Amino acid sequence: MKRVLTIQDISCLGKCSLTIALPIISALGSETVILPTAVLSTHTMFQNFTCRDLSDQIAPIADHWKSEGIAFDAIYTGYLGTIEQIDQIKDLFRNFRDKNTLIIVDPVMADNGKLYPAFDMAYVRKNAELCAAADIIVPNITEAALMTGMEYREEYDESYIKELLARLNELGAGISVLTGVSLEKGKTGVMGYERETGEYYIYQNRRIDAAYHGTGDLFSSTCVGEMMKENNWRDAMRIAADYTAHTIEVTLRNPRKPWYGVDFEATIPDLLNMK
Repeated sequence: MKRVLTIQDISCLGKCSLTIALPIISALGSETVILPTAVLSTHTMFQNFTCRDLSDQIAPIADHWKSEGIAFDAIYTGYLGTIEQIDQIKDLFRNFRDKNTLIIVDPVMADNGKLYPAFDMAYVRKNAELCAAADIIVPNITEAALMTGMEYREEYDESYIKELLARLNELGAGISVLTGVSLEKGKTGVMGYERETGEYYIYQNRRIDAAYHGTGDLFSSTCVGEMMKENNWRDAMRIAADYTAHTIEVTLRNPRKPWYGVDFEATIPDLLNMK
């Protein structure tokens, strides 16, 4: 059984970050080890949430694992939150990486052309350093534009996406994948570039007119779980895109109209049958 370490915050209620990564990667057949960077009472779309930073726990936990001889087949990072934590995770990569360890970074920090309120350009630059240490990165278009210094565009063509990918490639990751790429009306999906082969990959599925917190985490976690099943990165991205869209559709049909996250629990059986 493959062992995956996922490093991100945990919202006690909210269907995002670790509360998505742990069940999805586990359901896809990998032992899932968690390293929480912070504990929140709910995710940040709720009012008056509490948050406890766990930066002081990262090094002791990693040291304990090292003393026990624990190794990982993959390390996957999501939302981190501080420059200090990114530096700690870079150290963790160095301490636990070997030739067979896959490093996947989702540099969660921005969307819709804007940084999240807690972040600044120093945090963007630090995330670019983290991406340089990864094998695969999965930013959205906003995050990619910020890290590469390119202009963010809401309307774009394939040449703009290819230029973004080329600039991302310069950061150092072997495979760069942009999420939320819409190259024709009514469609959305991903576009990636693999440095070793020089090849691009495009996958588009039907765009669903709805937005939910945590769908990026659902996509990335599914990608990681599928790659641990020996799927290549292209198939993993395709399955993850289809599964995320399917889960949004199922959530939209829920008469209770959930607003703070998607009903991924109901669609895990469908995920296990996707190929």
